[in-house]
Amino acid sequence: MKVNVGCNVLTMNELADICGGMLCFSRGETNRNVPFRSVCTDSREAEKDALFVALGGARVDGHDYINAALSLGGECVLCERIPDSVSLADKKYVALIVEDTLHAIGDLAKAYDRRLNSKKIAITGSVGKTTTKEFVAAVLAENLRLHKTEGNYNSTIGMPLSMLTMRNETEVSVLEMGMSNFGEIEYLSNIAEPDVAIITNIGSSHMEYLGTRENICRAKLEVVSGLKKDGILLLNGDEPLLRGREELGDNAFFVGFARDCHFRAQNVRYSMGNTVFDISYGGKTVENIKIPTMGKHNVYAACFAYAVGLQMELSDEVIKRGLANFRPIGMRQNIYQIGDVTVIEDCYNAAPESMKAAIDVLREVVLQKDEGRMIALLGDMYELGVGAKRFHEEVGMEFARKGGAELFTFGELADMIAGGAMLGGMPIANIFCNRNVSQPEVSAEMLLRELRRGDTLLVKASRGAAAERVLRYLEEHRERLCVQDKNINGVF
Repeated sequence: MKVNVGCNVLTMNELADICGGMLCFSRGETNRNVPFRSVCTDSREAEKDALFVALGGARVDGHDYINAALSLGGECVLCERIPDSVSLADKKYVALIVEDTLHAIGDLAKAYDRRLNSKKIAITGSVGKTTTKEFVAAVLAENLRLHKTEGNYNSTIGMPLSMLTMRNETEVSVLEMGMSNFGEIEYLSNIAEPDVAIITNIGSSHMEYLGTRENICRAKLEVVSGLKKDGILLLNGDEPLLRGREELGDNAFFVGFARDCHFRAQNVRYSMGNTVFDISYGGKTVENIKIPTMGKHNVYAACFAYAVGLQMELSDEVIKRGLANFRPIGMRQNIYQIGDVTVIEDCYNAAPESMKAAIDVLREVVLQKDEGRMIALLGDMYELGVGAKRFHEEVGMEFARKGGAELFTFGELADMIAGGAMLGGMPIANIFCNRNVSQPEVSAEMLLRELRRGDTLLVKASRGAAAERVLRYLEEHRERLCVQDKNINGVF
């Protein structure tokens, strides 16, 4: 990871003042004010004016790469020790030695943020974090100078690095917080000190590490630890685990479809590629809010963004305009054509909840088109622990129940999706399995044989499966798509 410092320059002396520790110099060096304009954790990205952060790890220790970073022109190092190979090398450097480099970067991000004094919106949850972040950002960008975490910068190292990119003029920052275990959200929340915190939902992701949904809920609620004293907590009001908890305090508000939600979505209507809904809050109803994407899960994200917009004192008109300007990013619910087939590319990641939501979108697209069949390529879902079999089977059963015509599975775990589809009544002749994710062309060839004109194809799997490779193969061979309607069935 590498980021450029938003205020352009920091110095090693400032870093020492913030993080503590001891400055160490190469032979002949005494300058404490050596500047750095970027921060990186990968020695291959080091260069002049970059601070290389040596992070320890179970498999890779960044301290072993300090020499490599210095060889590329870097002069600034944040580390926990100076290896002998660096001490004996004839390279110019200034190093700050601290007890824990990860926590030092967190301290730097926190101090840096306090200089700017911007508002912060923190977003966590099992699924939908990035989509909610993008909806919130689309709303706030209408009237405010905005910073948001980009890409996968939502980890214990990524989010603090993202904060360092905030520019002096930033008025509000939208920060996504991911986790895999207890303590991580608490750590990130105490760095960010958010004015508004959002928990999108409590799902099944990370069940492998946390064991139960109750534990996942406890881990997500750690976001409260850094919330400012007068801060606002926005929660999914349709999640029973988030109801009736003493730790929520008086500034907790519920968002969702339940009648008692403080921000309640109603009257949801779909058209091709769009959703229109109403929202009720504070005794009033705002009608005909339009978002350029489909699915109930996106309505949740838009409602969270609406609530944040109101908290930031934006008008209903401005908020509606921002929601209308939302655009999906990356490989999240991109709807497009490959020849005569409509494709829903949703390959960024997958969990049981987001899989089921994507199946609902697939069904809505087919209904709006009023032609073709529901086809899906569904892949492995990871980090589900002992419940993996049940969760995969439930997805298959859901696809069969919602009217899926043909199912293509991708990966070893996805075999259980096929099993669930059969349990749901789907004929085995309509199910095609490829257990080897290293051979996406196998799945693509099956699709090339089976897809017909007018069909809609959903492709979704966890990031590790990289299911988008199947779509790239289809695009490269699109001249073979729907040449004739065949009915060749098989299992690979």
